[in-house]
Amino acid sequence: MSIEVTNETQWDIEPKLFSDLGIWVLDQMRVSTQSDLTVLFYEADAIAELHERWMNLKGPTDVMSFPMDELRPGDGKSIVEGILGDIVICPSVAAQQAAAAGHSTTEEMMLLAIHGMLHLLGYDHTTADQERQMFGLQRQLLLTFLAQLQGGATQGETAQAWLPEGAIGGADPRRALRKGHSTKGTEA
Repeated sequence: MSIEVTNETQWDIEPKLFSDLGIWVLDQMRVSTQSDLTVLFYEADAIAELHERWMNLKGPTDVMSFPMDELRPGDGKSIVEGILGDIVICPSVAAQQAAAAGHSTTEEMMLLAIHGMLHLLGYDHTTADQERQMFGLQRQLLLTFLAQLQGGATQGETAQAWLPEGAIGGADPRRALRKGHSTKGTEA
């Protein structure tokens, strides 16, 4: 499985954390290890352009998903593979939402990444039942992943080191990072 993480912002984003999260979530959803996903972090003006172009809505948004092969979760008997698509996350919008929700920006961006992955897998929240199902699943996936991080076990590797200090339930200050930092993570 290939998870490419690209940061086009001045925010301090730990690519390995989001790569590990993507691999873990897609594994939980029974998507093949041969599938590909890209997670991009954009500034507010860049995501606002995408938001207007693709959704005809003005202003920045928190996350957008762009499916490629329209994969769906596996059924336990078969595992689906292909190019899942792209997720674009705006850290500045995530920071505002995190402050309102009382958790860290990193947690919010992880939740948004999971939300985007679920959209790429065909989940939606246009009805109350869909919303309950999707939001319940994304919360369960995030809490389980965070519990594994705190316990130090993910896909055979300790991921605790990838979580910035204070990211779970603490402040996640904005720190400068060179533009265009990118990594491509693969499952071991």
